[in-house]
Amino acid sequence: MKIERDHARFREIVKGKVRENLRQYISSGSIVGKEGGEAVKVPLPQIDTPRFRFSGKDRGGVGQGQGAPGDFLGPSDQEPADGEGEGAPGRPGEGAGAKELELEVSLAELAELLGEALALPKIEPKGSSTITAPKRRYKSVRTVGPSSLRHFKRTYREALKRAIATGEFNPAAPVVIPNRDDMRYRSWSEDALPQSSAVVIYMMDVSGSMGDLQKEIVRIESFWINTWLKSQYKGIETRYIIHDATAKEVDAHTFFHTRESGGTMISSAYELAARIIAEDYPASDWNIYPFHFSDGDNWSQEDTLRSVALLRDKILPASNQFSYGQVESPYGSGQFLKDLRKHFNLSDASCKVVCSEVKSKDGIIDSIKEFLGAGR
Repeated sequence: MKIERDHARFREIVKGKVRENLRQYISSGSIVGKEGGEAVKVPLPQIDTPRFRFSGKDRGGVGQGQGAPGDFLGPSDQEPADGEGEGAPGRPGEGAGAKELELEVSLAELAELLGEALALPKIEPKGSSTITAPKRRYKSVRTVGPSSLRHFKRTYREALKRAIATGEFNPAAPVVIPNRDDMRYRSWSEDALPQSSAVVIYMMDVSGSMGDLQKEIVRIESFWINTWLKSQYKGIETRYIIHDATAKEVDAHTFFHTRESGGTMISSAYELAARIIAEDYPASDWNIYPFHFSDGDNWSQEDTLRSVALLRDKILPASNQFSYGQVESPYGSGQFLKDLRKHFNLSDASCKVVCSEVKSKDGIIDSIKEFLGAGR
């Protein structure tokens, strides 16, 4: 239908606006979706929804009744021009304000826009990226089966059809008794459904030097990272680790809203991540993506050396890529990024350590490009 074509064309126009302003949306965090959701709402205040507007009768104007040369064609006496309303200056108006258009965009569409904007390469999964598990679905009916799976409605219908066809049905006494041939049972078939084939392990320093702005940057960046990875795999799992001097696994809400006052020992987070990988995610079957966000402080050089050893010996051999994002903080030293550059050849294309420095929200999109640009 024509209206459907027009609606599809309008959506393409709006998606074009999203594409043009994607950097702004990412840095502002205005389209970060809810955990587990499959779509987000994108605010687009600069676009008006097309619609017809009808004025009242006999209000004058072009094409409204008789006119004469020299007639003024601007706003009529009955309709004041913009800025010339009847209300007193400084007093609130009574009418509705301008409406902000919200376009619902699926995460798949959002990932496509992100990939186009950043020219991200497709990921070539390693290991058993197509792990499947059988799942039973009851979507058919058969004539044999256990009593627990008897389909009462279909059984009654078969009995009723038989009674009517044989003349046994009496409308005055509508009693229908199914016999053995009338019995119907629910039946199942097994579908091979994909299991999660990738895991993202987020680690974040929550010591006193990491403030609300730093956590907001991590929250926005992790949403876009997850959006892209979900478009590359049939399913992903996400694990969250917070640390100061000690590390623990938490849920997503706790991850983004916890703040501690202790010191920082990065090795505690790497030890826990290595244990999670070893216990739950065999490297031969899983695509593993550890991400660590910090302001670069660490307790001691000794702990830094231990962190580097954990990375080199346990985390990197099992991972597709290890990503370190250093979020600038007025209280952080930024030393850990220098240490990683010292111990790993980050310019080598084969190096699985990728580092990014995020100085503000405006740097989020460049950080995402650095993390995902290798296509691992």
